[in-house]
Amino acid sequence: MAENSSNSAMSASLADLCSEFRANNKISPDKFDLYEVKKGLRNPDGTGVMAGLTLICNVHGYLINDSERVPDVGRLTYRGIDINKIVEGCVKENRFGYEETAWLLLFGKLPTGSQLDSFRKVLSQYRELPEYFAEDMIIKAPSKNVMNKLARSVLALYSYDDNPDDTSLENNMRQSIKLIACLPTIMTYAYQVKRRHFDKESMYFHPLDPNQSTAESILNAIRPDRVFKDEEAKLLDTCMILHAEHGGGNNSTFTARVLSSTNTDIYSAISAAIGSLKGPRHGGANHKVMKMMNDLMEHVNDWEDEDEVSAYLEKILRGEAGDRSGLVYGMGHAVYTLSDPRAVILKQRAEKLASECGMEKKFNLFKRVERLFPGVFLKVTGSTKTMCANVDFYSGLIYEMLGIPSDLYTPLFAVSRIAGWCAHRMEEMETCRKIMRPAYRSLSKSKPYVPLNQRK
Repeated sequence: MAENSSNSAMSASLADLCSEFRANNKISPDKFDLYEVKKGLRNPDGTGVMAGLTLICNVHGYLINDSERVPDVGRLTYRGIDINKIVEGCVKENRFGYEETAWLLLFGKLPTGSQLDSFRKVLSQYRELPEYFAEDMIIKAPSKNVMNKLARSVLALYSYDDNPDDTSLENNMRQSIKLIACLPTIMTYAYQVKRRHFDKESMYFHPLDPNQSTAESILNAIRPDRVFKDEEAKLLDTCMILHAEHGGGNNSTFTARVLSSTNTDIYSAISAAIGSLKGPRHGGANHKVMKMMNDLMEHVNDWEDEDEVSAYLEKILRGEAGDRSGLVYGMGHAVYTLSDPRAVILKQRAEKLASECGMEKKFNLFKRVERLFPGVFLKVTGSTKTMCANVDFYSGLIYEMLGIPSDLYTPLFAVSRIAGWCAHRMEEMETCRKIMRPAYRSLSKSKPYVPLNQRK
């Protein structure tokens, strides 16, 4: 009874406090235009504010003609190499490519055969967590959200490092390779503990196989019987290649670079990047896509009826259906216009898998939504903005086809992207060497200090 009374009092108090905050923290939208503030670090035409230079990645989605954005086919290059060529090369030779991609991002060129073999062995060696780390940091402190546990665990690794604050290139490289290697293990352990503690299901910790690739080790860890097909592991590997990097301007990578510019330790920088990726406006979008599509499937009687599908998409855009946000997740991108090359690749790979696992109808619905959305968007908003499906639209569907639980959709993004984060951290510290310090214009006016007994 006392607890209920306390909670009720707290709710009333919070309502008053929030009212007080809102009354004293209003900034009129026209002030942003008046002072030419680039909200979200975006230029008026939607392009990103130029904040740095990089050799790591290029994201191309449009052309500039007479200061106007002209839609173009999306292209993504890692160290100058087209992402399609990287994926095609691995598929053609029927081998795993995430480790090669991590090397390329870190060092700037493709590895030789001997370099790749050595790198794989090093990653395998560091896949194991420090002694008692799993017990003390994961099992004893379970989290409902695996991303939260990833961030906390990365921070905790600081205490297990004999030289955590040395920001030399040599030490950053050592720490980066270890983090790339062990983050998938942290993810799968955190998931198992979450299953046991919150879902009341059995948890299992399978032994690591040093001969497995990163993608294989993940499937080995999350499947009760440790059984998976080679093509399943290679499809997951493709997803990891596509998620490994996306330029310095995306929110989580920029976060890693901002923290790195202060010369803080790598664990602080990567933990912050994970926190950024957790947000549904960034890495959490693939989970949102699946929730949105499941809602659509429940409310649309005939998935092949384009009028019925379009009508429900209209409701979502108007904030009358789905999560009432007015957002159709997985559609549109800050840079890509005509196409997101990652989504194109995943769509092609998903089609074959859909037929093999009896999910053709569902896959066709995704394609239908992708095709119908631009017209629905124009009808509802009146905007002629060119929009395409982004990587999040198909990645969650592929994970579902692979039997990967939704709890791991965004964490898988993180364990893939850590290669890019580490590459950008080292580039920031070695080539820029200046702390990031953007400006905020103050709108507060000078006020007198009022003694406490005279305040109203």
